[in-house]
Amino acid sequence: MQLSCLPVSFFGQIISGEMSLNQWARMARELGLDAIDVSILFFRDTSRDAVLAARRQVEDAGMSINMISTYPDFTHPDAVERERELGREQEAVAVASWLGCRYVRVVAGQAHPETGREEGIRWAIEGMRALVETTRGLDVRLVYENHGKPGAWTYTDFSQPPDIFLEIARAVVPLGIGINFDTANATAFARDPVALLNEVIDDVVTVHAADTAVRGELQHCVLGEGLVPFLPLFARLREAGWDGWMSIEENARRGREGVERSVEFVRRAWAEAGRA
Repeated sequence: MQLSCLPVSFFGQIISGEMSLNQWARMARELGLDAIDVSILFFRDTSRDAVLAARRQVEDAGMSINMISTYPDFTHPDAVERERELGREQEAVAVASWLGCRYVRVVAGQAHPETGREEGIRWAIEGMRALVETTRGLDVRLVYENHGKPGAWTYTDFSQPPDIFLEIARAVVPLGIGINFDTANATAFARDPVALLNEVIDDVVTVHAADTAVRGELQHCVLGEGLVPFLPLFARLREAGWDGWMSIEENARRGREGVERSVEFVRRAWAEAGRA
């Protein structure tokens, strides 16, 4: 297993420029991470030159970027807006390619009140299919997540309910899209997170390791201090032979200490699951 981290706790500082990508990458290297993750929100200037300059910041720190998290809204009720979302996501995949990312995290879109279940599922699948077809050759893998709600959105993810997530997943996996399994969202919104993992285990490409302090909503905390059953989840991944990239989604708002404690916990829990 290789370990990276999406520094949600530092999003505000990185987006504002208070913390540079070089500083984040150096911290990650000091904490023993194998790579870093980023958000598309970090890149106000998505021109090729600006993105390549950002990549050099990371590489100057001796690190690479594993995954970029993106937030396409393929379930928007307005067809014109859905087309715009596709264009934005195509640009995000190009940014990922210039950054040297291995993976692009994609989601279904928001649960707009005007969007019904069947049409939302259809639009999400259509959006991801179009994205796959128009970004071939960019040497990045798209991974679809059982997602909750990012701060930039008004509504929760349309596919937050596990049954909708699974229906979309079964349709997009044959397109070449993998699964990014999020442990906190599975615990917060599924009755049994291990059972949900079992439904997609053969298609899990990457994992977001995150913890939640409550069920029914996502309330991030330091990994290992919440409700996520990490040992059973990790044991199931190991049993299935999974040995890929795991990204800590760190949002405990405790600065470097929170990242460090989460990194230590994940490495310890992964080793313990192997012994079990």
